[in-house]
Order: sequence, then C-alpha cells, then structure tokens
Amino acid sequence: MTTFVLSTFNAGLMPTTLEPVVLGLALFYGGIVQVFAGLLEFFKENTLGGVAFCSYGGFWLALWYLSSHTEFSATITPSDKGHAVGLFLLGWTIFTAYMTVCVARTNNALLITFVFLLAAFVCLTIGDFAGSTLATRLGGWTGFGAAAGAWYCSFAATMNATAGRAIVPVGPRSR
Repeated sequence: MTTFVLSTFNAGLMPTTLEPVVLGLALFYGGIVQVFAGLLEFFKENTLGGVAFCSYGGFWLALWYLSSHTEFSATITPSDKGHAVGLFLLGWTIFTAYMTVCVARTNNALLITFVFLLAAFVCLTIGDFAGSTLATRLGGWTGFGAAAGAWYCSFAATMNATAGRAIVPVGPRSR
C-alpha cells in the first residue's frame, strides 16, 4: 500500500503538495509493521523474509525521517539535493538487485514483484541523480507493478494459509 501511494506521486498522478499523505503510511505500515513482520519471519527461520521485511521496513522509516525531519540548507543546489537523494536510492537499488537474485529461487509471483521493485529503484535513482522527471515518472509506473505484485503475494499467502491448501497460484520455481 505504501509503495502504491508513493508511486501515485512519483508517476505524477497527484500534486506533490499532497505528498505528506505518504508519511503516515511510511512510518507505520511500510516501516514499523514491516520490521515487525520481518522479526516474525526470523523466528520462523525464514531468513529471506526476515531480511526483506526488516530491510524494507527500515527503508520506509528512513524515507519517513528524510521527508519529515531533514531540511537541506538553503544554500544547497537542487542538483546537490538530487545527488544526495540519488545516493540514498542507489544503496537501495543495490540491495534490491541482490535480493532479486535471492528471490529468484522462491516463486514467480515474488520474482515478478522484485523485478518491478528493482526497475522502480533504478528509475528513481536515475531520476534523482540526473534530475529527470521522465525517469521519476517511469519509476512511479514501475512502482505500481511492484505494489500490485506485493498485494498479489500477500493475497496468495493469506488465502492459501486460510484455505489450508494452494488456491491462489504463485508459480513455484524449480530449485
């Protein structure tokens, strides 16, 4: 949900003056709830789930802090600010790239989700480093793919667990 809402702004579908609506989701749902989910995954001995949920929860918490508690000096140029945010996003792009490799051994639904997430991070990183509105917009649109994939995976996991059998397919990958 947090990715969907932020992607709406990145895609240019809502005015940026309304972006603070993302902050509550980033702090609570994308941040705190995901870290908690990650900790539960570690207790279940699911390292991939634990690392992914805790890390992306940390991403949302960091983005919340960056957006609500960080003020760049008035003397900094927009280009320098873009480079600083681009550096932040580059780190997450690198993390997402190697997590995509790890996820490739799970199932197709999760792999597709991570491919879209990686594409979104690549576009957003380029957008900030290059000051490219087009790249940022493309990052928003690919973010919608990541959000849809995450919702599908969440739905499949919940429905299949509730039914006690696989009803919603995720396309298992061969190991």
